[in-house]
Amino acid sequence: MKNKYYLKFTGKYFLRVVTLLIAVSIISFVLVSLSPVDPVQQYVGSVPNVSMEQRAKIAEYWGLNKPPVEQFLAWGKSILHGDFGVSLIYRRPVLDIIQEKFATSLVLMLTAWAFSGILGFAIGCAMGIFNGRWLDRILKKICLIMCSIPTFWIGIVFLMFFSVKLGWFPMGMSVPKGVPADEVTILQRIHHLILPALTLSFLSFANVALHTREKLVDVLESDFVLFAKARGESTWSVLKRHGLRNIMLPAITMQFGSFSELFGGSVLAENVFSYPGLGAAASAAGMGSDIPLLLGITLFSALFVFVGNMLANIIYGVVDPQIREGYHNESNRS
Repeated sequence: MKNKYYLKFTGKYFLRVVTLLIAVSIISFVLVSLSPVDPVQQYVGSVPNVSMEQRAKIAEYWGLNKPPVEQFLAWGKSILHGDFGVSLIYRRPVLDIIQEKFATSLVLMLTAWAFSGILGFAIGCAMGIFNGRWLDRILKKICLIMCSIPTFWIGIVFLMFFSVKLGWFPMGMSVPKGVPADEVTILQRIHHLILPALTLSFLSFANVALHTREKLVDVLESDFVLFAKARGESTWSVLKRHGLRNIMLPAITMQFGSFSELFGGSVLAENVFSYPGLGAAASAAGMGSDIPLLLGITLFSALFVFVGNMLANIIYGVVDPQIREGYHNESNRS
């Protein structure tokens, strides 16, 4: 029975991810095809004396002289064979660039993601416990303000204050300038990581805190919590036995649902801090009309967000037995 359930679960998500990637591929390719930017001109750049014949040969080499439908089919066939093309900017295979840049961005995004989740959950619990008191009012106003501040503005302020004025952190980059990569220490990498990670974590911690607060307030005002308090249980005991499991679901939803915001915020944060990650590569691909790299990053980002939502659904079943039972019942009916 369990093997049948896991097989259906895997097949369902495999079908979803394939459908998602096909839809994203079609939409992205259509949007890129409608762009007024000439890829050949972007490839040539400022090189003088490029004749029309040479431009035609370049277009023929990259397949840009074919109709859009043929271009899409040829591109899709290459992807099925694991060939995402060659970047026009970096002059390297797209998969190699994504692998290299994502390794840098992953450390940044995971650090910011973990920090925002822990901080947001802790602040949300504090606001829920002290509901209506001065601490709750102050923290709630701070969270509401943080929800309305864009990421790039926070990054600029952090740079001006912590880097320029105080000199505590470097201005940008993931490693010290002029130091070979094999000579960079872990402490130096962490030193360059702190400020971008803090900036990116401010993107979602306030939402996690506010949703956690609202759910905890509902739980603490429920009948079973009032009964527990009447039996003499302390606030910490009530929170540990009755509150945490009930407020975990909205926190998990917000945290794993923030994968898309995290990826989008990394584009801004990496550009502000000159951090050489996947977000900066996506920005460069868009500005330079690097179609193979831009489409490759688009597909990868869609897969990244899908994995985040899938992990949220899996953890739902671990945290809440009722949801896990619902998954099994749905599998048995199908």
